[in-house]
Amino acid sequence: MSWSTRQLAELGGTTLKAVRHYHRVGLLEEPERAANGYKQYKVRHLIRLLRIRRLVDMGVPLSDIAAMEGSEETEEQTLRALDAELAASIERQQRMREDLAAVLRDRTLVDLPPGFGENGADMSKATKSLILLYSRVLSPRAMAALRELYATRPDQSAAEVEFEAEFDALPADADEQTRQRIAAAFAVEARRQVEEQPAIKTSTEIIQGSTGWSIIGEGLVEVYNIAQLDVLRRLDNLINPRPARPATGEDTA
Repeated sequence: MSWSTRQLAELGGTTLKAVRHYHRVGLLEEPERAANGYKQYKVRHLIRLLRIRRLVDMGVPLSDIAAMEGSEETEEQTLRALDAELAASIERQQRMREDLAAVLRDRTLVDLPPGFGENGADMSKATKSLILLYSRVLSPRAMAALRELYATRPDQSAAEVEFEAEFDALPADADEQTRQRIAAAFAVEARRQVEEQPAIKTSTEIIQGSTGWSIIGEGLVEVYNIAQLDVLRRLDNLINPRPARPATGEDTA
């Protein structure tokens, strides 16, 4: 009993092109040829082809199949490595499905990184944009702290919610008194956040990458108007007061 290449491919549940490729890479030996020049595949070729297809269907790369031949230890190492890779892939895909399910329940979450599902609907567009930027430049520890921080936001007082809403709606021509009042209100909340989340306390622990601060700075300029940026500047001065410059002779002249 013998088969042509096409017949072997059909019996092996694969394609003529695949059989020829297995020949080229040395996984499947060439059969003897009949007097007319046609290949004559035997049962041993079919068994070999079925074994190759079995390993391919499990996800084993062709380059690893050759290395597995003749060594049970290499075969076990290859299969265990593949199993670990598949387990990690399944876990990642499960997280993707959970994230997708959350987005399907609340479409506003498509504008946020994973982990901010509880309060996505209440966030302004500017806040969502900044959190997306943060997800690319903050350290994992700082992002975890940020997620925890937003997870506790239902505990905000009515005054805090009111001030945030006022900040989001602050016009570019807001007067100085309004800007200072909002900055002072934010400072109280910011100090509490720093105390509760040590991971966001020092800049050296927050930003990863040499361009992180510049990206955040450009992001702030992109999403906030001049009055809102001034409030953030005032807030920074309240939280991190700079020492006064010493007087010079020119100042007293």
